Amino acid sequence: MEKIKINEVVIVEGKYDKIRLSSLIDGYILQTDGFRIFADPDKQALIRRLAESRGVLVLTDSDGAGMVIRNHINGILPKAQVRHAYIPDVFGKERRKARPSKEGKLGVEGMSTEALAEALRRAGAGVSASEKKECITKMDLFEDGLTGGADSAELRKRLLRMLQLPEKLTTNAMLQAMNGFMSREEYRAAVQQLKMTQGGKEDGVEEK
Repeated sequence: MEKIKINEVVIVEGKYDKIRLSSLIDGYILQTDGFRIFADPDKQALIRRLAESRGVLVLTDSDGAGMVIRNHINGILPKAQVRHAYIPDVFGKERRKARPSKEGKLGVEGMSTEALAEALRRAGAGVSASEKKECITKMDLFEDGLTGGADSAELRKRLLRMLQLPEKLTTNAMLQAMNGFMSREEYRAAVQQLKMTQGGKEDGVEEK
């Protein structure tokens, strides 16, 4: 596969993630060294400078720790300077590890080349932020029952699963992710499909 040219600085958690991505992308990859980023003002300052000049694309694991690091980076940068790429929830163990992670999910280093390329594509890597289509909005989520209702959390979880996005995404992160790779029409079609499954059997459980 030809390397993917990425203009933004790609931020990953560790050295094995960086090694894994180095064979896939043509660009600058910066590692946070896990939670060390929290107590490293020099690296935080570097990330701010890079974000201002080039923008950053965050690609962390889909587990809780990855989300904490992602949210920290989100908190120190202006929204317009950050893109997010999400790998799907895939359960398994990386070859180099003796046992699975705490949550049993594969991280960036364990993802297939195809899955990583798709995550980057969905994030719009290398595409100008001005190349926008009609956005999915919070009002769309509300009108479709994905927020504000008794079953909204479960509906969101099912939609995330359908779209192969991490189940731990917040509503805002979910909205940002969907706007990165699907049109409003595609979102409508996905919601329609989601609601059709609720009329009968779903996840192996018959509705009573």
